[in-house]
Amino acid sequence: MQTLFDEATRSTVLARIDRMQSGTAARWGKMNAEQMLAHLVQSLQMSSGELPTKSKRLPIRFFPLKQLIVYLLPFPKGAPTARELIPGANPGTVEENKRKLAQKITAFGALANATSWPEHPAFGRLSARAWGVLTYRHVDHHLRQFGV
Repeated sequence: MQTLFDEATRSTVLARIDRMQSGTAARWGKMNAEQMLAHLVQSLQMSSGELPTKSKRLPIRFFPLKQLIVYLLPFPKGAPTARELIPGANPGTVEENKRKLAQKITAFGALANATSWPEHPAFGRLSARAWGVLTYRHVDHHLRQFGV
């Protein structure tokens, strides 16, 4: 199972991010390239605890739904996101967001042995392993959305 805590996986993801360009069309969804990259920056900030999010009391917080979604089921296209992770009207340029996202992914990789994690707004408490897998799967989902 791929995780952003694996150096080779991070390197592959960073190379994919580097291929993103302004004007790259999404295969699905409403976000443009700038917004998607800004969204991923915000999601990494959430994962590391830099960006607090409001907790939602959803059935997916509990076994077995949480494990199925985090580790197994494909991410649905157009799924709702936390309000805090919706990019604003001026998300920044693709190049700015690529740089920020690369920094956040590298910093996230250093958290592999962290014992304290923020609560995920939809899934609640997650282990370090679950955060690494879920964060990889989220980034991968959006990179595939833009064909990289």
